[in-house]
Amino acid sequence: MSAPAPSPLAVVDAEPLPRQEEVLTEAALAFVAELHRRFTPRRDELLARRAERRAEIARTSTLDFLPETAAIRADDSWKVAPAPAALNDRRVEITGPTDRKMTINALNSGARVWLADFEDASAPTWENVVLGQVNLIDAYTRNIDFTDPRSGKSYALKPADELATVVMRPRGWHLEERHLTFDGRPVPGALVDFGLYFFHNAQRLIDLGKGPYFYLPKTESHLEARLWNDVFVFAQDYVGIPQGTVRATVLIETITAAYEMEEILYELRDHAAGLNAGRWDYLFSIVKNFRDGGAKFVLPDRNAVTMTAPFMRAYTELLVRTCHKRGAHAIGGMAAFIPSRKDAEVNKVAFEKVKADKDREAGDGFDGSWVAHPDLVPIAMASFDAVLGDRPNQKDRLREDVSVAPGDLIAIDSLDAKPTYEGLRNAVQVGIRYIEAWLRGLGAVAIFNLMEDAATAEISRSQIWQWINAGVVFENGQTATPELARKVAAEELAAIRAEIGEEAFTAGKWQQAHDLLLHVSLDADYADFLTLPAYEQLVG
Repeated sequence: MSAPAPSPLAVVDAEPLPRQEEVLTEAALAFVAELHRRFTPRRDELLARRAERRAEIARTSTLDFLPETAAIRADDSWKVAPAPAALNDRRVEITGPTDRKMTINALNSGARVWLADFEDASAPTWENVVLGQVNLIDAYTRNIDFTDPRSGKSYALKPADELATVVMRPRGWHLEERHLTFDGRPVPGALVDFGLYFFHNAQRLIDLGKGPYFYLPKTESHLEARLWNDVFVFAQDYVGIPQGTVRATVLIETITAAYEMEEILYELRDHAAGLNAGRWDYLFSIVKNFRDGGAKFVLPDRNAVTMTAPFMRAYTELLVRTCHKRGAHAIGGMAAFIPSRKDAEVNKVAFEKVKADKDREAGDGFDGSWVAHPDLVPIAMASFDAVLGDRPNQKDRLREDVSVAPGDLIAIDSLDAKPTYEGLRNAVQVGIRYIEAWLRGLGAVAIFNLMEDAATAEISRSQIWQWINAGVVFENGQTATPELARKVAAEELAAIRAEIGEEAFTAGKWQQAHDLLLHVSLDADYADFLTLPAYEQLVG
């Protein structure tokens, strides 16, 4: 390993945290600084390229597979590297933030994989960023336990062979980490999360028979995947582990990435583990990119856009075909239901929906899928067990019957459903409730029996914005206008105040969340990501 020079990184505006010195070592910070020096300039260029591509979509209202990479798609000879043993069977994956209780529960859940999330399920307070790293180190060294101060219940890890394999998700390329700066400039959050985790755990994970595995979020092009691949190559050399030890699964959760799935796998082929179909961010990306495209791109209520919608079906079937053609895992979407401890009927209906969703994914050829709660692991497991049996995956199912034309992926108007007034009200309700929790440092939030994360707030505010700008007329005759959105938001804020009481309302960040939701929903300048203005208001 290279001998580190004193780190040029500065920790700024951050209260000291217990045990932070175990994570923010001189050697680890020197590694993050080197990542920043080498790769942030290219990251900046790629963010600028996103804006250029968005302007092109605004001009043309269309997308196509890239002509300049046609040879890669046509070449049947290349495959991604074979999956390591620890990632060969991924039939159920649980997702969640890296707080101490979740770390233990997720590892113990019975799922094959835990997506340990520093991204959408984690509000990026300094405490969450640093102590999340502490918790993962403690998990790998089996120095982790937790006692719930309210219930007194204690949590501890099961035996090693019963624990889920960790796939860690760093922040997307667009987010900064304001508490770590280089020459006065914030370091990209992606490099902070990846760098600290990789530096401390790569060798430790190899010793455990696993490896440093990652989920890559918000990717918009194969050039962004190429940047990640170069980061991996450099990082493996830096700490002295074999090339190809890192494995990455890319979330296809942007509409532009959906047109570059094969190219993304090609760029990462020595490090690729698969692709994942992420629903809310994908819909948010469609709104963001085609917001000038007129009525044919207007989405109905988010809950009316199921994975059986023709344009969503095109996306998921293309993903399975692409992955299996190249020897990669295809991972399905999220079952976000949170079981009710009070209402058995709610659970019964929801469990049936989860089972139908997972049966469909397993039947379509997916190799695994996501759940948000341990109680859903057995349901999803049964769906995949019924199809896979003792096989670790179904990558041999090539889905050569699938043929997706460029227009199929953006055929939004193939849906019969229309936006409704109740859909507007739900978007406002969920948006305010999620943003309020996020501003308090919570990224995974149970709302109306669903586990919501930042992608939920993104689709909520995007739909409000889109419906207003498209002048949608709801079924009750009312037109989507800024005034209507403000009226609904005021009513929801009053309802929350009545529901939780004055004391809890005052102690929370409700007015701030209300104002931020309206800002990003009504501003003529559509913010690329809600989390950018929200991060400016996040304390800690």
